[in-house]
Amino acid sequence: MVKNPKFQIYTGSNDKFYFRLNARNGEQILSSQGYASKASCQNGIESVKKNAADDGRFTKETAKDGRYYFTLTAANSQVIGHSQMYKTASGRDNGITAVQRIAADAPVEDTTI
Repeated sequence: MVKNPKFQIYTGSNDKFYFRLNARNGEQILSSQGYASKASCQNGIESVKKNAADDGRFTKETAKDGRYYFTLTAANSQVIGHSQMYKTASGRDNGITAVQRIAADAPVEDTTI
């Protein structure tokens, strides 16, 4: 279990690089798209750190099945990451607050090394 909040870089089954942001309790609260290079993935993490403090960068969504999630976008409106699914809107909102609270200072663990 993750004891501290952190970003993790990992490789997917498609050989692309991904990152996830884990909360203090070990729960994954934000995940990325696949990147062709590790450098691009690292840039994605830096973009999360830069944009997470801005409430306007988060979009609150509801899935077709009624569960809740959010996306984080950059200044160019490109999605940087998306959340897990939440049963309640308040759970989703707490996820946004967690990203805002921890992203800027979260260390990066590279599991691809």
